[in-house]
Amino acid sequence: MPARARYTYLGPEGTFTEVALRTLPEAADGRLIPSRTVTAALDAVRSGDAAGALVPIENSVEGAVTTTLDELATGEPLMIYREVVLPISFALLVRPGTTLEDVKTVTGHPVAQAQVRRWLATHLPHAEWESAPSNAEGARLVRDGRFDCAFAGAFTAPRYGLEALITDINDVAGATTRFVLLGRPGRIGAPTRADKTSAVAWLAHNHPGALLELLQEWAVRGVNLMRIESRPTGEGLGQYCFSIDVEGHASDRRVAEALMGLYRLCPKVRFLGSYPRAGQARPSVRPGPSEVQFAESADWLTRCLDGGAPD
Repeated sequence: MPARARYTYLGPEGTFTEVALRTLPEAADGRLIPSRTVTAALDAVRSGDAAGALVPIENSVEGAVTTTLDELATGEPLMIYREVVLPISFALLVRPGTTLEDVKTVTGHPVAQAQVRRWLATHLPHAEWESAPSNAEGARLVRDGRFDCAFAGAFTAPRYGLEALITDINDVAGATTRFVLLGRPGRIGAPTRADKTSAVAWLAHNHPGALLELLQEWAVRGVNLMRIESRPTGEGLGQYCFSIDVEGHASDRRVAEALMGLYRLCPKVRFLGSYPRAGQARPSVRPGPSEVQFAESADWLTRCLDGGAPD
C-alpha cells in the first residue's frame, strides 16, 4: 500500500475504529479519512478513493459484525492485510451539566448496546435507546441535542464538547473488538509464523454431512478453525455461505491443501487473505501435519512414483 495514501475508517472522528487504525504503521504514513458506515468505507476502497479501510469485524461479547461479513462475501472482492484487537470500555457522554436523572434518551452503535445492556437496565431502566451508525456519531448527535447521552469511548468526549459522566462501563470485563484492514486484492505478505487466513465458502448442496465435509478439509490436515459463521446468501431460505478464520498462512502446506480441498468441494470460495495475527500468537500444531511432515510425505510419494521403496 503506497505511502501518504488515504485510509478510511468507520467514523466520524473519535470512534474506537479510529483508535485501532492509529496503532498501525499505515496511520503514520497515510491520510485518515472517516466514513459514515462500514459499507461507505469499503466502497471507497473498491472505487480507488482509498488505499485501505479499517472496519470492525468481531466483538468478544456480541460476536460478528454482520455488515462487514456480508460486505466481504459480496461485491467486488477485497482482502484482509492486517488485524487489530482493541480492549473496549464505554463512557456515558453527556452535554455539560447533565445529570443521570436528566437522561431520557440514549444512543450508540448496536454492538455497544449489547455490551452495556445490563448496566442500562440497572441504572437507566426507563431510558429509550435508538441506535447510531457509530458510537462517535452518537456523541455528535448528543452534542446537537438529538439525544441526552451516548455510549462511546471517554476519549471521544473532548472532540464533541461533551463530558464523560460515568466511565469504565461494561457488562463483561475484558471485552475486545477485532478490526481488519482491508484493501484491493494483491500479493499476500510473507508468513510470520504467527498468521491467520480467512475465506468464505459456499456449499454445493444442502445434504446431510455437507458442513462436515467442509470442516474435514481443515481437520484432517490439523488446521485449527478460529471462527466460522454462517451468513444467508440472499438466494432463499436455507441458503448460506460460511465465513472462516483459521490459524496459519496460505503458504503453509497444510493450509494450502485445505484451501485447495475447499475449492474442489465448493462451487465458490472467496480467499480473503493471510495476514499477521494480532498478538503474534503462534499456532499449536498437533503431531502429524507439521510443515516438515508434509514435506517428508511428499518426498515419500515421489520415491514411490520413481520406483523406490514405498516404506
